[in-house]
Amino acid sequence: MGKSVTDFSEVTTVGLDLAKHIFQVHGVDASGRVVVAKSIRRSKLLEFFASLPPCLVGLEAYVSAHHWARELTKLGHDARMMPPACVKPYVRRQKNDAVDAAAICEAVTRPSMRLVGVRSLENQAALMSHKTREMLISQRRQLISGLRGHLAEVGVIAAQGPRYARELADRIEAGDEAIPLAVCEALAPLVVQLRNLDEAIVRLDRAIAKMAQKDETTRRLMSIPGVGPITASAIAASIQDASSFSGPRERRGSESERVEGELWGDVCAQDGQRSKQGEHGGVKRNLDHRDPRRHVPTGEVRSGNAEGLRSRIGEEGRHIRREIGGVRWPNKHYPTSWPACGIFSRAWRPRAQAK
Repeated sequence: MGKSVTDFSEVTTVGLDLAKHIFQVHGVDASGRVVVAKSIRRSKLLEFFASLPPCLVGLEAYVSAHHWARELTKLGHDARMMPPACVKPYVRRQKNDAVDAAAICEAVTRPSMRLVGVRSLENQAALMSHKTREMLISQRRQLISGLRGHLAEVGVIAAQGPRYARELADRIEAGDEAIPLAVCEALAPLVVQLRNLDEAIVRLDRAIAKMAQKDETTRRLMSIPGVGPITASAIAASIQDASSFSGPRERRGSESERVEGELWGDVCAQDGQRSKQGEHGGVKRNLDHRDPRRHVPTGEVRSGNAEGLRSRIGEEGRHIRREIGGVRWPNKHYPTSWPACGIFSRAWRPRAQAK
């Protein structure tokens, strides 16, 4: 790795391997000579970079990367984030923090390296609202399943659907004679938690809807038939600048297998997400795992009622749904919200009106 020196005035490029407490830095000069390679504690990291001249700093797009990129930019450095999957080929030997920092330092200098945009605090807060909503909905689904399962043990069942599950909760609160008193007492905490989750989700929905009305891009996305404020806000917050992505690409195979994948791979890479195969932000090869419908927020239009949506939009709307970004989609794989890719800079119009 080379010996560390105390004169950092010649440092031009730094690779920073992020961690929770102990960070690893690898700095080189203009000729590629190693100037500094050492570990730094979290409390000393900004002090170290403040002592460096303005330089190029490479980071992997992983947990806390956006925060450190913003802080380094304030110090005058050119902070660039990269998907970890793009850095992996530059790891020369057995993986450790020092080797990772050297690989990041090498990768960030490549002219063809794919970079990830730095998110603002406001953008991250918007994404957190959506992630919090998804978590609460998942917890509510668990509670409803728990209520159904427990009551089925004492012979009390209900039809499918959340409305009927809430009728079970009402019966528990009312002390229905068909439900033993001991069972009502045991399940009462679940009912209370279910009510609290319902109220919290409603508050988040209202906050997201209010936030969507204030953003011009989100309002354009909402002009697409079937796209509501939650989906529009999630897409706008996740993608931000659509021009920074390479766009959809057609996968080799039959017509029914032509699905878009690279764009959502880039979106995942912005947050350092891993695919099922353990890669960071890579495009998933399994068609089921790649299905873009996974990215449509819960509560918006999904495949279950896509047929009804198509009948309401009509023939022109169906054509828009089938062919976006030069990719012809089979209906079962087409996400209702995907026209968003093409209207970040213009309003949605049916094909008959488009020129």
